[in-house]
Amino acid sequence: MSGRYAVICNPVAGGGRGRKRLPLAVAELERLGAEHRVVETRDIEHARSEARAAIAASETVIAIGGDGLLRPIAAELRDSESALAIVPGGRGNDLARVLGIPTETAAATRIAVEGREWAMDMALLDGEPYLGIASFGFDSDANRIANEARLLRGDLVYLYAALRALVAWRPARFTLTVDGERHELTGFSAGAANSRAYGGGMFAAPHAKLDDGVLEVVACRDMPRRRFLFTFLPKVFKGSQFSDPRFFARSGTSIELAADRPFTIYADGDPIGDLPARVEVAPRCLRVIVPR
Repeated sequence: MSGRYAVICNPVAGGGRGRKRLPLAVAELERLGAEHRVVETRDIEHARSEARAAIAASETVIAIGGDGLLRPIAAELRDSESALAIVPGGRGNDLARVLGIPTETAAATRIAVEGREWAMDMALLDGEPYLGIASFGFDSDANRIANEARLLRGDLVYLYAALRALVAWRPARFTLTVDGERHELTGFSAGAANSRAYGGGMFAAPHAKLDDGVLEVVACRDMPRRRFLFTFLPKVFKGSQFSDPRFFARSGTSIELAADRPFTIYADGDPIGDLPARVEVAPRCLRVIVPR
């Protein structure tokens, strides 16, 4: 782990949460005597370029923002000697949640400096890296609505988006090919999971592990909307949906995703591709800083 740090902050993450947390993180770095530089990102490409600069300078990157900031930074840090540390500052913060990074800024910053380095997998959707869960179907509509919402902050935006999407939803036919084995089902959503959680704490793939070299393919079969809303979704927030016969899950390393109509695929809060698509796993290619 490097003794020099590049603090890359998305100032508009979480409705301005990133900008508010930046001075708190800097104060903790100064208290710890950690050598650092600070960058506020203008856009995704700027975040990528600063991550490349950190690699060239042998710096550890401390990312202050949400999963949407982590993904482009991680894409650059992949297979490099530079590690990624996380100070949660977005709306969902799902990777931080799975890694056990606290939401309190000073505590997360201390882990960035004093934590241990650990190697995790990334997934590649048609070559585009992502960290969490690439999903589509009902999730495509809900993610679009969440990203367009401007007045709601925090996890409430995901509940709002789900309710809005549910009103207009009609079932889709999914084709999921896992290591050559073809599965067809009608349902709400499907995805290829590198991590357990997405959508601000929904444990859509509770058995997924970040370092096992395997992806979890999950889907929700069709059911009445009332059951989906009041029975199935609460189970997803607890990660207990494996007991529900409407839940589909398989494991594999090479995944093909398709549906009976076009869908945009979302991962780490952003659109990253369209159907049909192929997903593969890149084992233990990203260094991250986690609690000791």
